[in-house]
Amino acid sequence: MTNYEKLVFIDLETTGTNPVLDRITEIGIVEVGATGAVTRWSTLVNPEISIPPFVQTLTGIDDAMVRNAPVFSEIAEALAARLQDSLFIAHNARFDYGFLRNAFKAAGGGLRCEVLCTVKLSRKLFPEEPKHNLDILIERHGLVPDGRHRALADADLLWQLWTKLIARTAPEIFEQTVKLLLQRPSLPTHLAPESLDDIPDTPGVYLFYGENGMPLYVGKSVHLRQRVLSHFNADHRLYKDMRMSSQIHRLEWRETAGEIGALLLEAQLVKDMQPIHNRVLRRQRELCAWQLRTTAAGHLQPVLAYANELDFGRADRLYGLFSSRRNAEATLRELAESHQLCLVTLGLENRTQANKPCFGRQLRRCHGACVGGEEIGMHQARLETALDSLRIKTWPYKAAVGLIESGADGRHDVHVIHNWCYLGSARSEDDLWNLLSKTPARPAFDMDTYKILSRALERRQLQVRVLPESRRLAADAA
Repeated sequence: MTNYEKLVFIDLETTGTNPVLDRITEIGIVEVGATGAVTRWSTLVNPEISIPPFVQTLTGIDDAMVRNAPVFSEIAEALAARLQDSLFIAHNARFDYGFLRNAFKAAGGGLRCEVLCTVKLSRKLFPEEPKHNLDILIERHGLVPDGRHRALADADLLWQLWTKLIARTAPEIFEQTVKLLLQRPSLPTHLAPESLDDIPDTPGVYLFYGENGMPLYVGKSVHLRQRVLSHFNADHRLYKDMRMSSQIHRLEWRETAGEIGALLLEAQLVKDMQPIHNRVLRRQRELCAWQLRTTAAGHLQPVLAYANELDFGRADRLYGLFSSRRNAEATLRELAESHQLCLVTLGLENRTQANKPCFGRQLRRCHGACVGGEEIGMHQARLETALDSLRIKTWPYKAAVGLIESGADGRHDVHVIHNWCYLGSARSEDDLWNLLSKTPARPAFDMDTYKILSRALERRQLQVRVLPESRRLAADAA
């Protein structure tokens, strides 16, 4: 059925769900050799940290049970021998494999196995079923548990599940499904296969580099691993992906607590690095907006304002964000036409003769503000109504704030924002104040960052922490 010397069904018990911060407390293995011989092995592991009470309740493993158990480094060599030349089979396999890889790395070693996830296998074989967690599969396939949430008992359930799936599936279908799940993506020629091993399936940003470290592409996802692999799984379908794939020499990634952090970091990195394959999110060098200003005659008129001359985070009566004057004027003309506004009064058309109507008036697309047919106050009111959907919100705080984003793995990031400008993300108080101390007097306003932040604040997705102007003031307030 497989080209492996043995199948290893494995389950771990841990102190939590974070493979970086948490530790293994128990390992259970059911090993099936090429002849069908079955060997069972398990051990408690001293995690060298306390086991949280709720985990003790779930697994039945407490601090006293693991106090005299071996630490991972003491069993690493023997465990590596068991896993060598095997197919590593686990439920939610990235969890177990990620914990083991980190444990081997901390012990001064490494781990490389072909990995098969029984959750994915069940989904492929039974796509009509909505759930595939182990408790559901026990009931669905009549598995016989010898306890739950202990490593060897759960590993044995996976072996039972394997035999049930083989019995209930046509051999060629089962074989094809396993091969499909084990199929590695078609990697770029210059990219080492092991460079993909540690990519987490968490929110974050990934970066592709070409020869001599040239930035090729910056992307983001709430599932980093899945997104990065998708570039290589589909490179034979899209020419642009195939072209970029052939240029990749190195990749790296940066984890974030959630989607907002990934969006902010992606927008910042694209502007800072200018990768050759990113077409959106690039820096807008002529970023501008319409601002309603009072003329000498006391009337409101839209005037084009530029972000490099005016603080868009503090300015009032700003409308729209445009990459160029041409785009700004085109948008205002469209609004004028749809709302029958006067092009002369808006400053979009020069009048060659006094009291001559604008071109729109001649086409009955203007109410006549240019020739006294409409009171200027009424025209101004209609102009403000037309522009309202484009209004740029004024920064609602007196100073910088920290937007606190929490991840499923317990990670907390504080995104430091001032006047709609992203200054960076901090994971400690020192990081936070370091960011604030390096902030320029007027950070560059960015259209993409504004849209990300205004949407997040409107939806109240993040907790807001108002930051004092200095660390000393923060200490005094405390």
